[in-house]
Amino acid sequence: MNGEIIVRVADLRAGSNQDVLVTIGLGSCVAVLLHDPVAKVGGLAHVLLPSTALGRKDDGPAKFPQTAVPRLLELMAELGANTRRVTARLAGGASMFASLAAPGTIQMGERNTVACRQVLMHHGVPIAGQATGGDYGRTVKLWVADGRVEVSSVSHGVQTL
Repeated sequence: MNGEIIVRVADLRAGSNQDVLVTIGLGSCVAVLLHDPVAKVGGLAHVLLPSTALGRKDDGPAKFPQTAVPRLLELMAELGANTRRVTARLAGGASMFASLAAPGTIQMGERNTVACRQVLMHHGVPIAGQATGGDYGRTVKLWVADGRVEVSSVSHGVQTL
């Protein structure tokens, strides 16, 4: 399966070789991008909420970092990744409606980013780069072959992680 793989909200996918993993329209959600450069295996989860306490019993594993990260590591291992070589990048976690919130309120995007960092640290996955925060949406692409991550937005152009 080589080509562009779209990862929707609260979904996750792993890919290898020439696959390009893409998620569109990240606002307060966080894209967790994982990569093993030796095996040329990558994964992307589009995390919606910071905690399983905010969900329902029938929610899929990609919705929360606590379940998305271990599931993504499993899928990547099935494709030949070694979890000791995997590094992470994070994108998204914007405060899309900060101007509407009470002063001092912790925004959902920030909560999502912090939760993702904590889960990655718990699993021993170092964060190699991030493009998080702000008040604008993003689209993210991971080229699995070389691990390049491109984060683009209408208002802020393209950034490579």
